[in-house]
Amino acid sequence: MARNIQSLERAAAMLRLLAGGERRLGLSDIASSLGLAKGTAHGILRTLQQEGFVEQDDTSGRYQLGAELLRLGTTYLDVHELRARALVWTDDLARSSGESVYLGVLHQQGVLIVHHVFRPDDSRQVLEIGAMQPLHSTALGKVLSAYDPVAHSEAIEADRKPFTDRTVCELERFEHVLDITRARGYAADVEETWEGVASVAAPIHDRRRMPVGAVGVTGAVERLCRDGELRPELIAAVRDCARAVSRDLGAGRF
Repeated sequence: MARNIQSLERAAAMLRLLAGGERRLGLSDIASSLGLAKGTAHGILRTLQQEGFVEQDDTSGRYQLGAELLRLGTTYLDVHELRARALVWTDDLARSSGESVYLGVLHQQGVLIVHHVFRPDDSRQVLEIGAMQPLHSTALGKVLSAYDPVAHSEAIEADRKPFTDRTVCELERFEHVLDITRARGYAADVEETWEGVASVAAPIHDRRRMPVGAVGVTGAVERLCRDGELRPELIAAVRDCARAVSRDLGAGRF
């Protein structure tokens, strides 16, 4: 009978611990929970960090799961009911809008793209699954910050740096943007993150009516906007998509 490899068993136990406990754990907490010497635990963590499976917070030194776990492919992503339920609806949204569609979830102090539908034309495009977007400037990030208390805290604590001269960085103004987002049920980003690019996003809720992600459309300003404002029919299409995914997740009518 083949013997198990102890180092791999310990690494797997460490990943399970990080997945099931607090958002971040310190070295001492991890070592004591797994019955390991600190030096042994640190060596495993360092290897996992180098491979992208674990990330360390620069300020606190604590560890949490890394985005590389989601980059491994659709097999892992499909475990999440959110992505599985959204596949058909996001395809429909891309076809009806003629633009790229993104599905995002909170990860650390940003938005992790877990699904991306290409703009339905012949242009060359890059798949952005696994990419990170900022919380404070993107439409996806604003939606998560407005509806998810954890995302809100992350956005408040983050360094809200300007990407363009339209980026809202000051805390009071940012909170006002989130109030508007909650009031109208969607968020906008018109050249706040990238020059010449606009986006609109809406929240997705689960059966407990908790926010679990956001879906949005992104494209050139001249296509998404009319007279300087996002096209109303595009906003409606994004909100309809978010509601459809939410219903499939058991959230009922919003």
